[in-house]
Amino acid sequence: MIRYAQHGDVHVAYEVRGQRAGAPRDLLLVSDGFIPFDAMDELPALGRILRRFTTFGRLILFDRRGIGLSDPFPPGAPPSLDDWVEDAVAVLDAVGSTNAAVIGSVETATIAMLLAATHPDRVDGLVLLNVAARAVHADDYPHGHPLELVESLIEYTTSVDTADATGDPVELVAPSAAGDPVFRRWWERTGRAGASPSVARAFLRLAVLADLRAVLPAIHCPVLVVRREDDPLVTSGMARYVADHVRRGSYVEVPGADNLWFAGPADAVVDEIERFLTGELQRVDVDRALATIMFTDIVGSTELLNELGDERWRVTLDAHDDLVRRQLARFGGQEVKATGDGFLVTFTGPARAIHCAEAIRTGAAQLGLELRIGLHVGEIDLRGKDIGGANVHVAARVAAIADPGDILVTGAVQQVLAGHRLGLEPHGARLLRGFPDPWPLYRRTSR
Repeated sequence: MIRYAQHGDVHVAYEVRGQRAGAPRDLLLVSDGFIPFDAMDELPALGRILRRFTTFGRLILFDRRGIGLSDPFPPGAPPSLDDWVEDAVAVLDAVGSTNAAVIGSVETATIAMLLAATHPDRVDGLVLLNVAARAVHADDYPHGHPLELVESLIEYTTSVDTADATGDPVELVAPSAAGDPVFRRWWERTGRAGASPSVARAFLRLAVLADLRAVLPAIHCPVLVVRREDDPLVTSGMARYVADHVRRGSYVEVPGADNLWFAGPADAVVDEIERFLTGELQRVDVDRALATIMFTDIVGSTELLNELGDERWRVTLDAHDDLVRRQLARFGGQEVKATGDGFLVTFTGPARAIHCAEAIRTGAAQLGLELRIGLHVGEIDLRGKDIGGANVHVAARVAAIADPGDILVTGAVQQVLAGHRLGLEPHGARLLRGFPDPWPLYRRTSR
């Protein structure tokens, strides 16, 4: 759920995922690349990483002011790194976090380092990915790039004409994803939503041209520096300098050439983060979860469309969709997708699912609609905002063979609810299309 923390007159958008307050660890992610946090799950690989973070901590996401859902900077009032640090503190205050591990990468690593140095009582661990305390070469800092090159790279990666005229920014920051059309569409879409080219250029200059070398000795918490070993933008000298000049730094290189930390073989990066923050590596499978799956379907929808006509059917269908969503909010159902004349929904438990199905059936009858509803309990594959796996197909087949007005559930649902009095009567064993053995089914008896 998206919420807002307030710092002065500025509203900073944030979201908390995973364990509740009091979890062993809070994780504050300062995302790079001007990516609004509400768009992160649209990239399946990144959504999977975020789910993995929640297996060992409470994940706190936020948009810096000027980006995504947070307030913009007023005209004529350019941002500062201190502003973004205070945004992070406001979010930590809003979620009741007294100590957090902070994760920053590339340009947002500067914010993470400043936060740890200026608010040492709020940061108990720091993870810096593909980080440099200074990107530009100096007489006393041979690790940096020439200023002209850094300036040209900033221009190159934020120009609206670059991809068509002079090169490919994706190839530069995420070469492993350059041939992935899904990544490319997501990157272009989220980049436009996060910041305009001129805003992105100004913000990138602010972070990349900063020199934080003097800040490093003031960072007292443990620090993990992770670098992709073939990253052409952040050299090993840059990253090692950070690890060597904080009080309690450690340095790790992982395979890959992606400057964007969640592109490519990101499990190796997250492995190092989990090991650093927890002392062990569990590698929980975050792509599967146990869920109650519900399919709903309007009986005779094509006939009703022909009878009512397009306009009246659209009004009826809108009323049906509104009814379903209100009941999902009431009973804690998670809409996966609308199917045209029905819904695919998941619940954390079958009792709530059955009560929700009953309420939806009753409301639909008041609209003059009959529904078929099928429920099943089992593990599902998490595929971004979608779900998959054999158990999803089971629930779909159960809904398809239900009689008009019926709520039909599998024996798996009945077994989980054996101690509940929910009015489930045996409905025989039926073959479900695509499955070799009959499935015992139960019917909801109360009407």
